[in-house]
Amino acid sequence: MAKPGYRLAVIATLLAVVVVLLGAYTRLTHAGLGCPDWPGCYGFLAVPMSEQAQSLAALRFPDAPVEVRKGWNEMVHRYFAGALGLVILGLAVQAVRRRSLPGQPLKLPLLLLAVVIAQAAFGMWTVTLQLWPQVVTAHLLGGFATLSLLFLLSLRLSGRQLSVAPMPGRLRTLAMVSMLAVVLQVALGGWVSSNYAAVACTDFPTCHGEWWPDMDFANAFNLTHHDIGPNYLGGLLYGEARTAIHLTHRLGALAVTLILLTLAWQLWRNGLPRLAALLLAALALQVSLGISNVLLNLPLAVAVAHNGGGALLLLVTVLINHRLRLTPIVATAAAPQPHLNSNTTGRLDLPRA
Repeated sequence: MAKPGYRLAVIATLLAVVVVLLGAYTRLTHAGLGCPDWPGCYGFLAVPMSEQAQSLAALRFPDAPVEVRKGWNEMVHRYFAGALGLVILGLAVQAVRRRSLPGQPLKLPLLLLAVVIAQAAFGMWTVTLQLWPQVVTAHLLGGFATLSLLFLLSLRLSGRQLSVAPMPGRLRTLAMVSMLAVVLQVALGGWVSSNYAAVACTDFPTCHGEWWPDMDFANAFNLTHHDIGPNYLGGLLYGEARTAIHLTHRLGALAVTLILLTLAWQLWRNGLPRLAALLLAALALQVSLGISNVLLNLPLAVAVAHNGGGALLLLVTVLINHRLRLTPIVATAAAPQPHLNSNTTGRLDLPRA
């Protein structure tokens, strides 16, 4: 039986999916600075539409002319993110009030509240620091973290009791490694997006017709190289640095694919074929979308779907880890030990062959 707060947690999870997709759409339409201030837009609660409002916006921000479409892309994302923040606040308040109920999570809702507050700060810095890549990537990771934690909270509040056979401890370890590998790949994807390196290679499986083209790894991943101050819309790195970022993301995808294939095989062997099939389906979808992004030159719909596919793959690994945590670990048989014979005093009876 579902626990109190389950439906609200599910609603919050679905809302977080929308926020993640809207965030991707905002980045991909170059609307991250559609409003040059935060939390409003040119000093208004909405995008200035009238001639008078736009004239006032031009006086306030002479270096940022109003682009209505980009402004609405950004503001719609903010509206949904704000609504999500309020729902998460409600979940935290409910958790505190119901903390005495058996099985009621408390730390997880409070952690979610802390994460969403941090997300608001990163959203502000994304604008005020003019799409500084470090902040943009951290903001993307925060969105994925919020979605994953809400999904985990929904699973914990669902009240489902699973009856499964004991699993080997190494399967839990592999599942955790797989989830961490997906998180690292998501971070790489965020670095690709924030540095506008998605089309640095336009062929596949080679890059610029070579297996190992000229690349500048020193500048590609030098976190101190990006100074605060410049406008990073469109990216400031040169071609070879962007190529290094793109190809690293491809190599990361290959490594993650091998890890997840191993996990799927182990899940199948241990009597969890549905989880294995779900993982393989999510992996196949994400790999297909990634290759399509390259071959089709980053169409908007495919690029947004690729972000959604990354979120889906992460949620599947969260589900697998949650499921395995509910199962007992296979006990290792202990070697026979000497024992005292109750009919004698001070004499050990060793097991006979």
